[in-house]
Amino acid sequence: MSGTQTQTGSGFEVRALTSDDRIWVQKVLRQYWATTVQVSRGRIFKADELPGFAAWRGDEAIGLVTYHIDGDECEIVTHNSLAGHGGIGSCLLAEVRAVAREQGCKRLWLVTTNDNTPAMRFYQRREFDMVALHRNAITEARGLKTEIPDVGMDGIPMRHEIEMELKL
Repeated sequence: MSGTQTQTGSGFEVRALTSDDRIWVQKVLRQYWATTVQVSRGRIFKADELPGFAAWRGDEAIGLVTYHIDGDECEIVTHNSLAGHGGIGSCLLAEVRAVAREQGCKRLWLVTTNDNTPAMRFYQRREFDMVALHRNAITEARGLKTEIPDVGMDGIPMRHEIEMELKL
């Protein structure tokens, strides 16, 4: 992997994704999301073709984030810490936030599912607000992405998208 590198104080580095990373990104997306295709607000993304960042500790990949910029908004499409806690997710988020600001974005946003309470907690601790509940959006998204399970974390039925944003 090569590209922009940011050293962290936590013993890992964050690098911008390059075309050389595509196979690795596809593997991670399939492992954590079942497919490289993501659906957000009814829009289909090929997440392995999006820009993003990866966190590495030596030769071990420990995090991935992908995003999409449209006008003055930047959407986080996927975001995974592959090695638990330790600042990985926060560092990846900071890189996307910096790019969004550099590109003149006024809003950084994402959607998560109603069952994903760890994500809601993570983003609220990092100044994101819940701004919308899109009722039955996940139910509808299953028509575009059949891999979405009916039941998610903690046995909670997955039905809705929670939209979260950070004003930049």
